[in-house]
Amino acid sequence: MNPNEEPWRWPENTWRRAIGRVRAGRPLRPPAWPGGARCAVALSFDCDHETYELGRGRSAVGPLAWGEFGRRVGVPRILDLLRRHDVVASFFEPAVCALIDPTETKRIADGGHEVGIHGWIHENNSNLDHATERDLVIRARDLLEQQLGQAPVGFRSANWDLSPHTIRIVAELGLEYDSSLMADESCYELLIDGQPTGVVEVPVEWLRDDAVYLMFNREPATRPWMSPDDVYGVFKREFDAAWESRGLFQLVMHPFVIGYRSRIWILDRLVEHAKSKGDVWFGTHAEVARWVRKETGTAA
Repeated sequence: MNPNEEPWRWPENTWRRAIGRVRAGRPLRPPAWPGGARCAVALSFDCDHETYELGRGRSAVGPLAWGEFGRRVGVPRILDLLRRHDVVASFFEPAVCALIDPTETKRIADGGHEVGIHGWIHENNSNLDHATERDLVIRARDLLEQQLGQAPVGFRSANWDLSPHTIRIVAELGLEYDSSLMADESCYELLIDGQPTGVVEVPVEWLRDDAVYLMFNREPATRPWMSPDDVYGVFKREFDAAWESRGLFQLVMHPFVIGYRSRIWILDRLVEHAKSKGDVWFGTHAEVARWVRKETGTAA
């Protein structure tokens, strides 16, 4: 499809083929969560670090240092908070970040957390041809497997930019789940051209992402537009609604965004609030995907 074409001139089979390429299939909403919990909490952290700059083909010293803050300060602060609360989370790591500091990957895994694939250098998959994209995913997977001693099972596309080939690559490589799409608030199976892939989607959403509210960027020009108190209010309402509906509360954060002294309390208080409600299970994205697959009888 040519984005410069006039879409109102597309024949019906053109736009139907586009929307049918990757589609939400059967909802995977379990009758209960582990231990009889009424709500699941899946915390995640995208450890973009220096690749937030490098993945855009840039190497300005200032943004690289900003990414380094996420590594030096943000991740240790997050790991300490999770340890104090005794909860697990999923960390999505570009392979280049794992190469810059392999000890970070080990520290995350040693804390009982999951490490998932987040591209090679935080590249935009929607700009890649199939062969290049597949090669980068394989290289990223193999590098993380080498560092972790076991292969990662989950994938999150950088910036949630997917090509028409991304989910097929994820399925072909036998990955258990993707966490880049937003067709539901609950997990669902992914279809390609109407056929089940065996891949579980653990859905994301921009409103459950700290960067949407707190990010600073020159190009494109963005500034933090909500206070940490207001951001906490949004996340808390999302959790409360998930708890009331016996559903899934999934959250995306970035160490170089949430990791500051004036912001880390958002995560701290959110975990405290979730625990205070009771009947809450904290799981990694892999654990969530495996649970919903088992409880709904979905074939891998």
